[in-house]
Amino acid sequence: MASIRPMTPMDLLKFNECNLDPLTETYNVSFYLEYLTKWPHLCKVIEGPHGKIEGYIMGKTESSPYPAPVQPYSPETNPNPNYLPWHGHVTCLTICPGARRQGHATRLTQLLEQACDAENAWFVDLFVRAENTVAQELYKGMGYSVYRRVVQYYNDDEDAFDMRKPLSRDKKRQHVREGGEDIRVSPEEVW
Repeated sequence: MASIRPMTPMDLLKFNECNLDPLTETYNVSFYLEYLTKWPHLCKVIEGPHGKIEGYIMGKTESSPYPAPVQPYSPETNPNPNYLPWHGHVTCLTICPGARRQGHATRLTQLLEQACDAENAWFVDLFVRAENTVAQELYKGMGYSVYRRVVQYYNDDEDAFDMRKPLSRDKKRQHVREGGEDIRVSPEEVW
């Protein structure tokens, strides 16, 4: 039986099989170490019975680097739909091919959402390639919806869907919307 545990720096040497999927974004070691240093509670691995890493999730909590247009922030008075209040973010989630369809992605995501909810975040968001319909369906099944389409977000100029799931702080669901696939923004507008 697989178990979930905190990610350690040594795990970076063991999750190559997870990163071989062409839809998994792979980063440099310093990127992973930054997450492990700043947000260790949002970095988890799922380990199989023989110590093999079957998947992992890495996330962060953050807000836009500039102040809210109206202080203090409130979704009712915020004039900028692209402003990002305090929220959680799924930076990467991947499950190795041999361990898929066992609920690992859902379990890892739920742990990240619970941690972000405990930090009083408004929502959790993530970016997924517009062509990756399998991942989009997975996220929709977990309660995420498309907030906007970020045009030419990836290095190969492919678009991304910014998907969100409101947390308990957003009782009125003001940080999600219908028809987000049709709302196009540039990567510069994401902040």
